[in-house]
This record gives sequence, C-alpha cells and structure tokens, in this order.
Amino acid sequence: MNETLAESTGHAFRTLVGLRFSKGHGTGNDFVLVADPEGEHTIAAEQVAALCDRHRGIGGDGLIRAVPSRFLPEGRELLTGTPDAEWFMDYRNGDGSLSEMCGNGVRVFVHFLRTEGLVDLPDGGALTIGTRAGTKTVVRTGEDYAVDMGPWEFIFPGEATAKAMDSLVTADGLEVPRPALSVSMGNPHTVVALAELSELAGTRLYTAPEVDPVPANGTNVEFVVPSDPLVHDGVGSVTMRVHERGVGETQSCGTGACAAAVAIRHWAGPEAPDTWRVNVPGGVVGVKFFAGPGGHEHVELSGPAVIVATGTLS
Repeated sequence: MNETLAESTGHAFRTLVGLRFSKGHGTGNDFVLVADPEGEHTIAAEQVAALCDRHRGIGGDGLIRAVPSRFLPEGRELLTGTPDAEWFMDYRNGDGSLSEMCGNGVRVFVHFLRTEGLVDLPDGGALTIGTRAGTKTVVRTGEDYAVDMGPWEFIFPGEATAKAMDSLVTADGLEVPRPALSVSMGNPHTVVALAELSELAGTRLYTAPEVDPVPANGTNVEFVVPSDPLVHDGVGSVTMRVHERGVGETQSCGTGACAAAVAIRHWAGPEAPDTWRVNVPGGVVGVKFFAGPGGHEHVELSGPAVIVATGTLS
C-alpha cells in the first residue's frame, strides 16, 4: 500500500502538500531546503521534525528556508546595517528547534539559491546573506564556497585564558570526564581533545554528552584528535566527530570545525598555524584565520556544497 508523507505524519503536515523542496549536503551534513521568495510558507517546528525524520520523512540534519530578509524581524534588523543581505537563511535543527546558523548549511544555502536561479554568483563572486548569527559573506570558489564566519570568541574567557579549559565533558565510551574549551562561532561549541583515533572511534554519540557547566543555550560538542605531526607544510590537521544540539551525531559541522581549530590552535600555542584542515566523517573542510574589521580575528570556512534531489511533497 502506498502512503504519502502527509498521511504518515498526521493532519498538521497536510498544510505543506504541494511544497517544492530540495535535498542538499555539505560534507555529509544534510538539509531539506525550501525556497520561499514571497515569504508565504510557515513551517512549524513539528513539521520540520517530520520532514527531517529519516524513516518517515525526507531526512536531514535540519531544514533551511530561503526567504527574503524583509519578511523576518531578524532580517529587517540586519538590513538596516547591511542592505545588500537580501536573502535570509531561516534555519531549524532536525528536531524543529531554531538555530543561529550552520557553517555547512550556509554553503548549501548559497548553492541552493544559485540552482534555483534566485541569485547570480559567478566564480569568484561574493554574496552577503542574513542569519540569526548576523550577516555572512560567501565567496564562490569554482564548485566550492568559502564563508567568512565572522569573529570567534571564548564563551568563558576568564577560564579559557587562565586554565585553557572551562568545563568537563562526560560521554559514553570515555572512562572519565574530559576537560574542554567552549567557543562561540555565533552558536555555542564545546571542544574536547582526545589522544588517539581509536579513542575517537570508541566514543559513542547516540546520546548527548554531558557538559558541566553547559553554556546558557546548550552546546554542540566536538571530539578532536590532533594529527601527528600536527602541522605539515604550514597547515594544521585534526580529525573530528560532533554531537549537534537538537540533532545528534552528524557527518560534519562547519561551525564545529571552526571551533575545533580555535581550541586546538589555542592549546598548541603561539606558533600554531592560521590554516587548518579538518577531517570529518563526511569529508574535509578548510578553516583559515585572518584579521577582520576592527581588529577582530575572523574565521573562514571552505568546502563543497551539493544538491542531490528535488521534489514536491504529496
């Protein structure tokens, strides 16, 4: 017997029948994408969760609605200072909860705008978009994208500076709690360094790690193994797994890769490089630190974006 997605997920979902969508990913971090150029679609949290369900829905780590900034209060606020941020990345985690932004999602979002014909972005061109973590500028580099993620900061700067750690993380598969460092990339991250790849593989992320103290809005948790040697030809290298808020373990996390590079570079000391290669289960992303406006250090995230399918809800 054939059963439509609307029939399998209840009455509330039927309001979205006929909605066009795409499915895309950045290094395995995958999203349902919806174009809403007229700002007419309201997708409730429970509908997002149904769409992102990997057994009864389309499946995804989150849902991105591409909507003009003028249709959202957050977007209108950004437009007052950055009038060229025409498009807003309205992002929700896979459980339907709002999220500030997603580094892999930003690249996929811009690629989606291109494939839908909503923007013209030639190779080398730049596009400024709105997110709940402020505006982000994305540069097309061939078939990849590089995103100025903006400045990073420590969530607990006193402890980070004095002790190089600010919390303890308990995770299934690790015998004892591990020291960690909390970094904001516009959204919160807590980074744990592990010694061996075998230890990383043995860490079970079916359930959320416990973080003490946990940042005010919760946190994503990255488990990172530095390469040996850490630096090769001037580029640092690490391997990472991540548990994302409201999602669980994902194949990749762009802001998490940036946070991991921030933490490992801090622990490595002043001679650590500004360019990093972050290996995640879904592939490889690049992280680069550079001087931004006003003397604040910014982080650039680079990597691929792919649209794998399009369809219509029935």
